[in-house]
Amino acid sequence: MRQKDEMERTENARARSNRHILWLTYGIAALFIAMAVYFGWFIQFKSENVIGSSYNARLDLLSDRVTRGSIMSNDKTVLAQTNVASDGSEKRYYPYDYLFVHSVGYSGKNGKTGLESLANFYLLSSHVNLIEKTINEFQGKKNLGDNVITTLDVDLQQTASDAIGKYRGAVIVMEPDTGKILTMVSQPNFNANLVDERWAELVSPDNTKAQLVNRATQGLYPPGSTFKMLTVLEYMKENPNTWQDYVYNCNGSYQNGDYTIKCYHGTAHGTQNLIQAFANSCNGAFAEIGMQINSEKFRALANQMLFNSELPYTLPYNQSTFSLDGSSDDWEKLQTAIGQGKTQITPLHNLMIVSAIANGGTLMKPYMIDHVENVGGQTVKKFLPSAYGTLMSANDAQFLTHLMSQVVEIGTGSAMRGGSYTVAGKTGSAEFETGKETHSWFVGFAPADKPKVAICVLAEESGSGGAVAAPIARQVLDRYFAKYGQ
Repeated sequence: MRQKDEMERTENARARSNRHILWLTYGIAALFIAMAVYFGWFIQFKSENVIGSSYNARLDLLSDRVTRGSIMSNDKTVLAQTNVASDGSEKRYYPYDYLFVHSVGYSGKNGKTGLESLANFYLLSSHVNLIEKTINEFQGKKNLGDNVITTLDVDLQQTASDAIGKYRGAVIVMEPDTGKILTMVSQPNFNANLVDERWAELVSPDNTKAQLVNRATQGLYPPGSTFKMLTVLEYMKENPNTWQDYVYNCNGSYQNGDYTIKCYHGTAHGTQNLIQAFANSCNGAFAEIGMQINSEKFRALANQMLFNSELPYTLPYNQSTFSLDGSSDDWEKLQTAIGQGKTQITPLHNLMIVSAIANGGTLMKPYMIDHVENVGGQTVKKFLPSAYGTLMSANDAQFLTHLMSQVVEIGTGSAMRGGSYTVAGKTGSAEFETGKETHSWFVGFAPADKPKVAICVLAEESGSGGAVAAPIARQVLDRYFAKYGQ
């Protein structure tokens, strides 16, 4: 009997041990399956990001076997190429010198920027055919890298650069329904072919021009009156049935206790409804509106428009900021409502907002690489438009489009009148330092009823948006429609 009990205990112990081993086996198997799934997902969706990272020094070892490919415009005009000397030495060459230095970027001893950095993986990949690879390997020759075809337009880029001229600032042009960036200009610039030679000068603390900064994506500025797009939208949303009854009598300034807000140059606009106040960019009316709207709801709207948030953009940029909240004092409320105070925005972000308006409220992710080709011209990778999400409802976008059209028809956007196409836009004159001229803004899209193109212009210390930025935008849009039609 005792022996039988002992045998049963032994069998039970063995069974428990077997169960533990079985569960351990299941656990290990599940872990391996999870790892296999993860690695499969990683290879499919993330490997290029890691391999192509500018921090991956091993990627440059590919240059021992591959001649870096070219970067081209949307019509395959060469923007960057590798010249090979008779002794086999290579040097990166930029046919347009300074023109694309902030978008295409540069590749040299001091690193890579712009598309040279973003597309590094593709430029050092080679999809030449197997026979050619074998011959090159046998002869000790390098394979030719793939070419990156961008969305950039040389004609528009040159027009934008010429139009902004001597001013520091930025011009960006984008298709609102695709997100394709056609133009990205930042001034001042520098010759991409001489970046290594001029490096010490460019990074010197005595250099106040800051040419290395891409003002289109990294420059932070008060939005000025372009921010009234958000202020007026918040007012309409809080007063959906009565906003059309709004009336303000402008005598050139608005007084709230000890605080005074003046219209640009003290202009008295007289009696205005909401549409007229927006079209004339009346600071007095919008200061009054700023005191009426709910600060927390206003902040929520700003966050919805991607303030204080990451942007869907793959190259370096600075994050726009909006600080107003329920604890803000009256002065901050007044300043914020007219696009001054602590609010800051990049030209890229401002362009995204108007592009979403033009696209019925949906923001498309901005991008500059259209596709990648092998040296024979065959496409090896295609980049398609991708929606980021909805920034506002279609009704909100329609409301803003109507108001922005009136800016051109009866207000400060008169530089856009009389063309073969219609424009919806908003001017801005942003104060940033006492005693200095204002920054000049224009954001908009055209045609107003069926938008094909959106634009943002920022000219530093240049004056009013209507007098400076809008005429710059007009030159670029004229060139666009002359080339592409309506």
